[in-house]
Amino acid sequence: MRRKIIDFLKLVRTTFFWSYPVRRNDADIVDKMRLGDPIYLERYGFKVYSQNDEDGYIEEIFNRIGTTDKRFVEFGVSDGLECNGHYLLHKSWKGLWIEGSKKLYKQLLKNFEKPLMTGQLTAINAFISAMNINDLIGKKGDINGEIDLLSIDIDGNDYWIWNAISCVKPRVVVIEYNAKFPPPYEWIMPYNPNHIYDGTDMQGASLEALVKLGNKLGYDLVGTSMSGVNAFFVRSDLIQTLFAKPATAKNLYNPWSARCYVTTDHKTKYYIG
Repeated sequence: MRRKIIDFLKLVRTTFFWSYPVRRNDADIVDKMRLGDPIYLERYGFKVYSQNDEDGYIEEIFNRIGTTDKRFVEFGVSDGLECNGHYLLHKSWKGLWIEGSKKLYKQLLKNFEKPLMTGQLTAINAFISAMNINDLIGKKGDINGEIDLLSIDIDGNDYWIWNAISCVKPRVVVIEYNAKFPPPYEWIMPYNPNHIYDGTDMQGASLEALVKLGNKLGYDLVGTSMSGVNAFFVRSDLIQTLFAKPATAKNLYNPWSARCYVTTDHKTKYYIG
């Protein structure tokens, strides 16, 4: 009997502790503080079609700074069903998607036939590098100058791609960060033009590194998703007193979490906008 109890406790420990990330000791206190203060973005997060709670963050950011032409550029979108631009299409935005996988790109064309036919959406099948990104966006995608949103999610060279983009000047940038490395640790994946995500921690960059890059490019960090996946940057000239200060990785970091943000159990199979 005693052996069975011990085996059961080991199973519980494996299931409920080892399978989930270790969060920092003050995470619950930080969550309560941010959720109680409307200047922080955490309380506004929700999922419609985004990977986690990014749809809500994006909506709240533009509630504060307003929109201009409602154009977005997003890459690493898979088949388009779960990404940051999907919900924006429902709200009459126009955009460009770039996807590297031929198989997923073909599925994307089927899923989003309507907005592709009307010209609301443009899609390109290409493997992104720091060398070709401006050509893909500016020439093939025919998007240049100021846009409202840039969303980067390629599970690898994200840092280097953001640094290379010069054909557009987004007002808001959403980019994945590697939450395994908390502030103030600065880590950047070495640039590899042939990198394909292999499910390991060899991907992206720490939040501290992205904040420094953002500042160099003229952007301030305004928040991170409660799931610890995406960081949100706003162009510095638009910040004013609209977002939490200080705009540092230490103040706005969220560790990776298995928290889920689902609005419905109805499965998404194609674009219904």
